[in-house]
Amino acid sequence: MNGRTIQNPTSSREEPVEVVGPTEWTHRDDIGVGPWEGPWPEDERYDPELLEHGDRRNVVDAYRYWRREAIVADVDARRHPFHVAIENFQHDHNIGTVVRTANAFAAKAVHIVGRRRWNRRGAMVTDRYQHLHHHAEVSGLVEFAAEQGLRVVAVDNTPGSQPIETAVLPRDCVLLFGQEGPGLSGDAQRAASMVVSIAQFGTTRSINAGVAAGIVMHAWVRQHADLSTAW
Repeated sequence: MNGRTIQNPTSSREEPVEVVGPTEWTHRDDIGVGPWEGPWPEDERYDPELLEHGDRRNVVDAYRYWRREAIVADVDARRHPFHVAIENFQHDHNIGTVVRTANAFAAKAVHIVGRRRWNRRGAMVTDRYQHLHHHAEVSGLVEFAAEQGLRVVAVDNTPGSQPIETAVLPRDCVLLFGQEGPGLSGDAQRAASMVVSIAQFGTTRSINAGVAAGIVMHAWVRQHADLSTAW
């Protein structure tokens, strides 16, 4: 397995997130596009190596042949003002899914609270285009949120929580998710200024953390996003 670290670009106090998993590239010829045909574009966003050899990355067609840095810069210009955080005190296996979904909805950043190391296989390499931050404890996330003027919205089916189906989510916020099984820690629950839950009608008391994150992020998108900018 390949490993690398991603340094938080905004704060020297936060530590890099260590991720392990597959590389971005695939050797399948039926994925992506081959070498550029015709005169090469002069736009600096294009990568000469990709133009020459083809682009087999997991990106939308609009970003084919672009440098990774150019893609990140373009997304940065239109990211939504919500952040996503997930606790990782027991090596939660849902983090990759959360990162992938946050990327799909252009979240400002993903924050991993607890253990730094996580398996990114479920992220499908979207972590290369998504800002990731690490906080050893919930207190670090709370401090970050206060500095940025973000409300912490906890997602948990605890008594007194507001149904996500009717709740009005703040525009500038951190959506905080607990781990599969134990849910949010006591510190996370106390840090939240708002707690929302997802309506359930079956036999279990909880929803997979990765699925829950997607539901709540989409609820934020329905309330606040400009849908004309979607792909």
